[in-house]
Amino acid sequence: MNTQTPNDLRSPQLLRRPSLSSRLSFAVSHAEQGESVVDAPPAEAQIEDEIAEIKRYEDFSTIDWVQDSAREQARRIARRRRTEGVYNHGKPGWRYRLWEAYESAQGWIVVTLVGIAIGFNAALLSIVTEWLSDIKTGHCSTGFYLNESFCCWGEDSGCDEWKYWTGLEPFDYFIYIIFATLFALVAATLVKFYAPYAAGSGISEIKCIIAGFVMKGFLGFWTLIIKSIALPLTIASGLSVGKEGPSVHYAVCTGNVISRLFDKYRRNASKTREILSASAAAGVAVAFGSPIGGVLFSLEEMSNYFPLKTLWRSYFCALVATAVLAAMNPFRTGQLVMFQVSYDREWHFFEVVFYIILGIFGGVYGAFVMKWNLRVQSFRKKYLTKYAIVEATLLAVATAILAYPNAFLRIDMTESMEILFLECEGGEDYNQLCEREHRWGNVVSLITATLLRTFLVIISYGCKVPAGIFVPSMAIGASFGRTVGIIVQALQEANPGSGFFAACKPDEPCITPGTYAFLGAAAALSGMMHITVSVVVIMFELTGALTYILPTMIVVGVTKIVGEMFGKGGIADRMIWFSGMPFLDNKEEHNFGVPVSKVMQTSIVSIPVTGLCLNEVEQLLADGKYQGFPIVEDKDSKILVGYIGSTELRYAIDRVRRERHPGSTAKCIFAPPPTAHSQTSMHPTVMVSTDSGASTSLDFSRYVDATPVTAHPRLPLETVMELFRKIGPRVILIEYHGKLTGLVTVKDCLKYQFKVEAAENPRDDHRINEGQEQLWNLMRRTSNWVSIKVSRLTGGRIRLHEQSDRPSSRPALQRGGSILEGTEDSVDAGVELESRR
Repeated sequence: MNTQTPNDLRSPQLLRRPSLSSRLSFAVSHAEQGESVVDAPPAEAQIEDEIAEIKRYEDFSTIDWVQDSAREQARRIARRRRTEGVYNHGKPGWRYRLWEAYESAQGWIVVTLVGIAIGFNAALLSIVTEWLSDIKTGHCSTGFYLNESFCCWGEDSGCDEWKYWTGLEPFDYFIYIIFATLFALVAATLVKFYAPYAAGSGISEIKCIIAGFVMKGFLGFWTLIIKSIALPLTIASGLSVGKEGPSVHYAVCTGNVISRLFDKYRRNASKTREILSASAAAGVAVAFGSPIGGVLFSLEEMSNYFPLKTLWRSYFCALVATAVLAAMNPFRTGQLVMFQVSYDREWHFFEVVFYIILGIFGGVYGAFVMKWNLRVQSFRKKYLTKYAIVEATLLAVATAILAYPNAFLRIDMTESMEILFLECEGGEDYNQLCEREHRWGNVVSLITATLLRTFLVIISYGCKVPAGIFVPSMAIGASFGRTVGIIVQALQEANPGSGFFAACKPDEPCITPGTYAFLGAAAALSGMMHITVSVVVIMFELTGALTYILPTMIVVGVTKIVGEMFGKGGIADRMIWFSGMPFLDNKEEHNFGVPVSKVMQTSIVSIPVTGLCLNEVEQLLADGKYQGFPIVEDKDSKILVGYIGSTELRYAIDRVRRERHPGSTAKCIFAPPPTAHSQTSMHPTVMVSTDSGASTSLDFSRYVDATPVTAHPRLPLETVMELFRKIGPRVILIEYHGKLTGLVTVKDCLKYQFKVEAAENPRDDHRINEGQEQLWNLMRRTSNWVSIKVSRLTGGRIRLHEQSDRPSSRPALQRGGSILEGTEDSVDAGVELESRR
């Protein structure tokens, strides 16, 4: 045991913190001396690994990217020094060369495996989804495992081998509803009992995870399995939700599960972030058959940190995933997605007027759906939390009842987009869509489909099944766009000599309604997600037509302008604000005009360098409210000397109790090294010293961060928020002339931001709450009436009513609610910002 007397301890008055960059320099110096994590003794490496493992499983906490970067740089320097040492002792053997090559290529090996797994899973899910969607209407007599397109291969409008279940419309209608209900029931049950995180789209949460927010189990193995099983069932149930958002989730789950098999990625969060960003790109790539669009989507929407290395990894992962999907060829047409189409006609400049109309529709549609969907989400969390399975099942029943009579709602959304995108000449004429005598009947059907689908998306997105909103929005935009295209075509045919249509050639069709459907889909997708460049590239890769890049850019640009007039951020950003996750969006610009002292916390629990006993430190940790503690010279002077995280402190205490069994009165010392390059003890256990009075001292200096990120109280709040975005500390300490005056976290910044926005845009929620209460009372009365009728019809053998129909005790989510900071038990509590200007 190493012993020392109190006189040997470093005097607190001599402690002075080095500059902000000294942490990296300190890590480098130790790496050069062979004392890094890589070259450290096994026990020291064990300490680093165990602390990293504990942090990885701290639910709803945030990653300190500054510390993570320091550890990664130390690992790199140590590896380089070790390599130089090996070569200095002679020519290395083939085993070392092989290991070195494996270390260098490990990142590419991981993204290759991830891309292969994502592509295979996407192809399998596409095949299963198509079969389940078709089995609701009939089956193939030549092979029950074939869907309708494979059963009737080469036929444009059905075949004799495809048998409807009864041939009688009312009975087929009933069977359609039964299948839809069963699929939704199974999907909701799997999600609730086996993987609750598999519900929803997952894009909002993944954005926060990539930014450093820890959600234990969200990217786990069981979430991947249940998401992959429940997603085809949900799509086949006919619910107005899509599989493209969940495709990103299961892709990122795949990346996380595979990367954890490799030691480099299991230990380092920044390395894992690269794989998650690449996996997100691959997920979009296989969902839309658009590898470049997937990379741009990951850059534009998912990642707030996207260096060149991550760009290359994302590109390669998307390439591999798309290649595997193309090799498996799930549709046997060479298409990567069902609604892939090509156009060979030119567009005319007079059509820009109608393109602008489509862009306006996209912006208005996105704002309208986001506003009302968030109100439905608020109602769902307040009243329907306990009825997730019943809700999803009833939604499937209602959707099936409403959708079956409409030819464009009855079929799968991807299939409907394929039909609406096609040109009339040489394509399948579904429901006499290209027949002039049925033109106005189809217009009425398409408008009905647009309105009903919009309503169903509002009430369905957010229910507890795997549910995306990409394809539903595109289907709504396609049906509206096709309606506009048919009307424009009718106007042109009715007035061929008009000067407005003078650019049309007399001997060939002038207007192609399918292109309007295509552009309407782009407008709706852009309006819902508030993304621009990636939408244009995705739509270009879907069509392969350079001709329509300019119209797509016009439509998306108008959509962006209109959407920004109604509020900032797409549906993923709104869901982050709604759920209260601590995420600072780098796409926003703020001008608060206040210093950070207006926002910082001033009631701080700090730890002096000396003076606390072990039981006092344990009492602070037992409170559970603190992510860490600033270290000061003493309580009076409050001279800041460092910072220690709660995880490190708890780990150190648990370790010393296992190995040394100190008493509760043992004195604790938190004295960091006086300079950045001084030799700190790297002993794996806490150092214990005994003086002449037989009292024990515990030295926790090994775990103290001597260079926490600090700021001046007069530093503008906007600059502090930029520090959080760019370098990613968990907390920023505020000091004035070396004295600790406060601290600020992302949560504090967001609270102030929401407070300012609420003051600028006041909103009376009393009416909304009253309306929700009235709706809930109506639903209760309706359910009671149905329960009584069923009970009477069955002689009391079936009882549907339960006594526990009170609303959830969790209040309705409103602006200014709580923001997750790392101590919550659920991510449901949060804030709601329906309109942010």
